[in-house]
Amino acid sequence: MSELNKKPTITVLICTFNEEKNLPYVFPKIPQWVDEILVIDGHSTDKTVSVARELTPNIRVEYQPKQGKDDALEYGISLATGEIIITLDADGNTDPEEIQNFIDPLLNGYDFVKGSRFLKIKPLHMPRHRRFGNWVLCTEVNLLFGAKFTDVCSGYNSFWKKSWEKIQFPEEFGYEPLILIRAKKAGLKMTEIPNLDKGRISGESKLPSWHQGWSGFKAILKERFRD
Repeated sequence: MSELNKKPTITVLICTFNEEKNLPYVFPKIPQWVDEILVIDGHSTDKTVSVARELTPNIRVEYQPKQGKDDALEYGISLATGEIIITLDADGNTDPEEIQNFIDPLLNGYDFVKGSRFLKIKPLHMPRHRRFGNWVLCTEVNLLFGAKFTDVCSGYNSFWKKSWEKIQFPEEFGYEPLILIRAKKAGLKMTEIPNLDKGRISGESKLPSWHQGWSGFKAILKERFRD
């Protein structure tokens, strides 16, 4: 671990809302050498926060001021103390054991590392309609912005906080596709790496896939014609 001690400080950022059953599959796998585990909770009505604190007593828990994952991400990134920020999902579909893979490219000159569930790999339990939806959004982003992404909806990403400050968010923050587009617009040096999506362990997605997909499609189109 002596080599890891020389690395920049690292924050793992996890946004939660009623995920008490999934956290035991996530928190114990986060490496002990991570400097900060920051949980932004959306005012869960179950035992999410107490379970998180029981699993990892040294975590930092904050409550998001508004609603939605976009607000939680924006708030969490503003509060993170690490020089490197890594975003994980709370439902278990992003594996903390892959964290090192998201750090190495940053140490080798990249500003932003995005996970892909479709780069030389396939999600284990993703329904066909969600795969199709990701393909549609990817195709839209690639055509409109000259990108070559294979996945624009993965919640597994890492970036330097100093690089993040270069990204412009004019009116609304937005979720993963808009983050990637604006990072590209900001001229950040980006790379895409595979991450294995094991699927949600328990419960259901907080947002219907059709609603999320249609909202994403419109937001991407709007972004293309933004000044």
